Amino acid sequence: MATTGRTGRRPGNSGSREAILAAARGLFAARGYDGASIRAIAAQAGVDPGLVMHFFGTKEGVFVAAMELPYLPSETIPGVIAGGPPDQAGERAARFFVQTWDAASARSPLLAMIRSAATSEQAARLLRGFLERELVASLAGAIGGRDAPLRASLAGSQMVGLAMARYVVGLEPLASASPDEVVARLAPALQVLLFPEDGAGGA
Repeated sequence: MATTGRTGRRPGNSGSREAILAAARGLFAARGYDGASIRAIAAQAGVDPGLVMHFFGTKEGVFVAAMELPYLPSETIPGVIAGGPPDQAGERAARFFVQTWDAASARSPLLAMIRSAATSEQAARLLRGFLERELVASLAGAIGGRDAPLRASLAGSQMVGLAMARYVVGLEPLASASPDEVVARLAPALQVLLFPEDGAGGA
């Protein structure tokens, strides 16, 4: 009796789900949200497009699942800010941010979020919600003061802008500067926003 050959597609199991997420992270990071189709993600993962839809429902569902970070900023930022003297909070925040981006496990989903937000309003909405929830709200709660949300969003814009220039665009000499060099230059700007010397942001 003749037998049919294997198609090379992965069976629908947990390994397939992880392969889809890995493929999605790579494609979202390289092409942005609009450039990474369900068909392309499936091909990269070695599965049928229908299996992608089975696991995640929509491309937005794939994007949200693929953007899951190894840890949530909202769970770590308060400890970073409170982890030493207030007048060194800018340095701690800058170092935490640069170390996070330099870690491959976190950089891929973060790159994917920023690249995708630049080309898709849908992805921009998801990134905006993530930043408001995980970065600005947690940072504002950690620094306190009546204008803490504004100062936190300004500090967040400094960090997102740095990420775009250093890791996405590759702007030199910033892109090739050492982490210590970047932290040394970024820390004073963050310090002024987190804990202004004039006390304007204080309680």
